[in-house]
Amino acid sequence: MSATTFDAEKADNLEDIERQFAVVAVEQAETYWNILTKIKGSKLRLTKFDNDIYDTFIEHFPEYKDVERVKNFKEEELKSKEQKVKWRKFCGEFEENIEDYNFGTLLRTSSNDEYGQEGTIFVVRIQFYAFEIARNRAGLNDWICGK
Repeated sequence: MSATTFDAEKADNLEDIERQFAVVAVEQAETYWNILTKIKGSKLRLTKFDNDIYDTFIEHFPEYKDVERVKNFKEEELKSKEQKVKWRKFCGEFEENIEDYNFGTLLRTSSNDEYGQEGTIFVVRIQFYAFEIARNRAGLNDWICGK
């Protein structure tokens, strides 16, 4: 029996699998939001690698040193053809250290908003970590605490 190589570009999207991924992504978003209602983001550590994730994020994307860029961004900043190449390189840096670094999760495009149908996009977990660690360090999620 010969093994075949899996090609994600040619794979069919099975509805049940997509639904399961969506359920997990929503559960993760709800869990994160619930944590932010109890602990100020500026006091929160998401992983033991927060410093590495943040430093690598800023190294690859220096434009996000600007708090306003982290606070609000457009989906195209992550998903245009050119940006996908840069993000793929960034994500690959965490393949060994961050469990499930490439699993799908939800990210708010504005730190001023709650999760919702508008302003929430599907990203890989390491992108979520990069933005949310930067937002937490800047105190952008602190408003959620006590909500």
